[in-house]
Amino acid sequence: MKKLLIAAVFLVGLSFNAYGQQRPPAPPHPSKAQLTKSKASELDKRYRAEKRLIMNHPVATKKMKNEQLRALNLRYQNEKKLLRAAR
Repeated sequence: MKKLLIAAVFLVGLSFNAYGQQRPPAPPHPSKAQLTKSKASELDKRYRAEKRLIMNHPVATKKMKNEQLRALNLRYQNEKKLLRAAR
């Protein structure tokens, strides 16, 4: 009787151990709309940060800042077009 009780407790312990080692379910994959939305928000955030860096640069002249902003705006527009085309 004592051996049966020990064996039952041992088997229950092993089953709990095996159950605890199962992998969690895979997270759901984001939809294409969610991906494009997150990419667009990342692009906007990066654009604003770069613009802030250009505008607050202590040494750059007004002409240099305008040229850099023009290039930044052109690159931003091209990346936006690519995002819209990927939809």
